Amino acid sequence: MTQPSTSTPTPRQPADAPLPADVRPDYAAIKQRQQATWASGDFAIIGVTLQIVGESLAEAADIRAGERVIDIAAGNGNATLAAARRFARVTSTDYVPALLEKGRMRAAAEGLEIAFREADAEALPFYDASFDVALSTFGVMFAPDHARCAGEMMRVVRAGGRIGMANWTPSGFIGQMFKTVGRHVPPPAGLVSPVMWGSEEYLRQLFGDAAVSIRAQPKIFNFRYASAAHMIQVFRDYYGPVHKAFAALDPAGRLALEQDLTTLIEGANTAGDNSLVVPAEYLEAVIIKRTPDVLH
Repeated sequence: MTQPSTSTPTPRQPADAPLPADVRPDYAAIKQRQQATWASGDFAIIGVTLQIVGESLAEAADIRAGERVIDIAAGNGNATLAAARRFARVTSTDYVPALLEKGRMRAAAEGLEIAFREADAEALPFYDASFDVALSTFGVMFAPDHARCAGEMMRVVRAGGRIGMANWTPSGFIGQMFKTVGRHVPPPAGLVSPVMWGSEEYLRQLFGDAAVSIRAQPKIFNFRYASAAHMIQVFRDYYGPVHKAFAALDPAGRLALEQDLTTLIEGANTAGDNSLVVPAEYLEAVIIKRTPDVLH
């Protein structure tokens, strides 16, 4: 694997970096815990409900037949399948083998030819400029080292290529859910919240001069369940971060977390008393990699 070209500007750390040494997170240890978190439960149960986001992102990124596309932190493959359905040549990557297997099963059911490869979003095992497009739906945003991920995405995409992302926003429902969970099970000190990827300003800080343009628009995904209790049970059983949070608490703590999540979910419900529809805001962004001939 080659190193980033010296002629291409690389994404930069946000303005508030670097962190002081005493609060700088141990990314290796955090990543190890995160890998175990996403391997717990069964994210695919929830992931398949988000397929519409992958389809929308594939359209926003203008995926075309024959293009080389990488889906990074692909989970069970929503963006992977969306790109393959548009006859792109897709490589689906994740660092959780069980999730890749779910994507592989979905691809086989549709007769789609997709390459699946275990890979870390912070150290992608591909040469520079290997792909025309990189995609990520609610995936890369959860890796701990944001600047490194942005750099890797830019590195493996050709000059003039696109990066398409769908990221939960800080103010949206998932952002609020993470805040609620964090009050009960605090995240590691110094770790930047994953929902910062849902801020256009933050994306501009991350990608810096490596991007010639960033087009971003907020969108809504509607979570649909029978009730708040139903949604909590599904997330508690299958969604790694919530599953692990409940497991880390004693019985009183689990009850308190459940009560706070119930309040949050019921307050966001737009469907009335007999069902549950929770609008969750995310940012759909398409980033264009700068080409050397337009460098200043």
